[in-house]
Amino acid sequence: MTEAEFTAIVASTKKVVLAAVRRHLHARFSHAIDDVVQETYLRAYRNLVKKGFREESSIETWLYAIARNESIRMNERLIRQERTARKSMEAMLTRTDFSEPDEGFAVDFLAGIAVLPERYRMVMALVAAGLSEKEIAMRMGIPRGTVKSRTARGRELLGRMQGGRYGEE
Repeated sequence: MTEAEFTAIVASTKKVVLAAVRRHLHARFSHAIDDVVQETYLRAYRNLVKKGFREESSIETWLYAIARNESIRMNERLIRQERTARKSMEAMLTRTDFSEPDEGFAVDFLAGIAVLPERYRMVMALVAAGLSEKEIAMRMGIPRGTVKSRTARGRELLGRMQGGRYGEE
């Protein structure tokens, strides 16, 4: 399989692949569309190189099935990550052995995280749990830059909710 051949396949099938991803990837995970499309074509390329495409169907049908399966995998992966982050946040909210001198601040901060929009809540809960940006990025499957921006935006939202108290800490 040459690069030109694969480029032609991508060009002729990108609408089909995007349609499959949009249909099967949960709307709340729309931030992962690019990752699913990339993984779809990566998996297809590997199979084409190994002669794994048996030509029992059209290439569009075959790629649609791969995109559907990749979307389902991504849904499952992101749902697991949400559960893990939620459990971590719940554990922190019920924790009573705060090592900080201002225990009330820690409880207020964690309660504030619980009301943030989902995309910031997950990152802020993991930040509060003490994970590094790199660890959060790996766990959530998002770029480190996204972790940084969501952390900054989460702090900003918390600060607005509490009149600046969290944004400075």
